[in-house]
Amino acid sequence: MIDVRSKSAPSKSALAGRNIVVTRPAGQAHRLADLIRAAGGCAVLFPALEIRDVADTQPLERLVARLEEFDLAIFVSANAVNRAMSLIAVRRALPAKLKFATVGAGSLRELQRFGVKEAICPASRFDSEALLELPQLRDVNGKRVVIFRGQGGRVLLADTLTERGAKVEYAECYRRVKPAADAATWLELWQKHAPDAVTVTSSEGLRNLFEMAGQKGQNMLIKSNLFVPHPRIAKVARALGLDNVIVTAAGDEGLVQGLIEWFDAEAQ
Repeated sequence: MIDVRSKSAPSKSALAGRNIVVTRPAGQAHRLADLIRAAGGCAVLFPALEIRDVADTQPLERLVARLEEFDLAIFVSANAVNRAMSLIAVRRALPAKLKFATVGAGSLRELQRFGVKEAICPASRFDSEALLELPQLRDVNGKRVVIFRGQGGRVLLADTLTERGAKVEYAECYRRVKPAADAATWLELWQKHAPDAVTVTSSEGLRNLFEMAGQKGQNMLIKSNLFVPHPRIAKVARALGLDNVIVTAAGDEGLVQGLIEWFDAEAQ
């Protein structure tokens, strides 16, 4: 595994002529794709995750109705912000005392889009571990916390906050499914675009991509440069037999910076 997380400002010409696969869900890949194009590259969209509403929205609706009971609302992803805040916006006003927290820059931007001016968020490493290290999340004894997330997400936040004395509830507001694309679609993409790199932004998306690729596609992936923004995803990649893994800084900007630095170094 190679780690590319320096803060230098490399040349943006490095991605010229490079085909970069973007595996974010459809409708959520535009920011990363635009950054790749701005750096001279070609963004090749191949969603490895699909975001859908939960089958039963009543538990979420009931929780939103009693939102004033909580001291802190945590959003684990931009999807959580979009689904939850869209519902809240048509159902009620936000409680004045409610504080907000999120794990990443994309989620923070989405909260700001819904009018939330202040939110607790890590400054650099965007994950649950970094959020839990912040002072505001350490002193939660007696606080009531709601975590907006997808179905079946990580339990680290809730377990740790409970250990610290908080009363925690989940609000599951979306579900993640594997897209219908199959190995034939993946091979057609590969033959048409001859990707120079593949970007993956979640462990679940990586597992889906590996399954969707089929045996022949998996052999191609094993030989590919895989760019990921978190060591946890790199660990999953290694378990799947993918060795050419480059860990970048967090977020879309971090991914593109890592791509630029990698191809700059290759060109030299």
